[in-house]
Amino acid sequence: MTETPETKAPFRSGFVAIAGAPNVGKSTLLNRVLGEKISITSKRPQTTRNRILGILHRPDAQLVFIDTPGVHRPSGELNRRIVATALTALGEADLVLVMVDAVKPDPEAEKLVLSHLKKSGLPAVLAINKIDRLPDKRALLVLIDQWAQRGRFREIVPISALDGTQVDRLVEVMVSLLPQGPPFYPEDSLTDLPQRFIVAEMIREKVFRLTGQEIPYASAVTIEHFERSETRNLVEIHAKIHVERDSQKGIIIGKGGAKLKEIGQAARRDIQRLLQAKVYLKLFVRVQKNWSRDTRALRRFGYE
Repeated sequence: MTETPETKAPFRSGFVAIAGAPNVGKSTLLNRVLGEKISITSKRPQTTRNRILGILHRPDAQLVFIDTPGVHRPSGELNRRIVATALTALGEADLVLVMVDAVKPDPEAEKLVLSHLKKSGLPAVLAINKIDRLPDKRALLVLIDQWAQRGRFREIVPISALDGTQVDRLVEVMVSLLPQGPPFYPEDSLTDLPQRFIVAEMIREKVFRLTGQEIPYASAVTIEHFERSETRNLVEIHAKIHVERDSQKGIIIGKGGAKLKEIGQAARRDIQRLLQAKVYLKLFVRVQKNWSRDTRALRRFGYE
């Protein structure tokens, strides 16, 4: 049958807030769906601190994803702002995608998300993530049944964001629940975030991955210089890694500067893929005592 304007499916578009506990796989899923890395990931909880927006373009729909920080009981000013960012995003959405960990559930965080979901009155889909780690299918069936009894979700889709299992199915479900309407962003848009922000996040990700103890949670990154040379296809970037104590600065720099060099090399590889250019990256480490409790510093680092 030839498709005509009368038989063509209506175009759908809308904002989808991804909500869940820390380290449940929200950023991994967003990067998987988009086919590009715009949201940083690590095995440590609370890696994402800001609202990250990613745009999926399809012939029949445009899904604007809001990747939110992990929801948890906050302690300290920084964590309070992180959780506020996550919960505020629920009010900006047309649809909420709640993600839970199939292997390591977080009942307290799940309770917080469900409470705010109920207040919002928004339609919601549940993704049970990390099913690739479950011992057998019976365990998954039990999980699906437990969540189905809560009666809060239009559909429940078990997935693995890491290997892509059922991710396409999840996207189809979300498209079907979006309102009809035109796209919000041009077809070549991947995110509304400036490149400087994503570059800073990529550097912070390497700090998370390559340092231990309290360092990741005491660090922030600012871009001090960002200049592109079109004739040389080169981008020169100077960035500061902010920490709270001199001892943390020593750990990030490492013996003879080895750790800072490792962070820079790993970050530069990701940044070059993002910018499609050669990158000269120079990193500095600055001590700003107790910045995570300083409201002025938090605003300057982008944690409104």
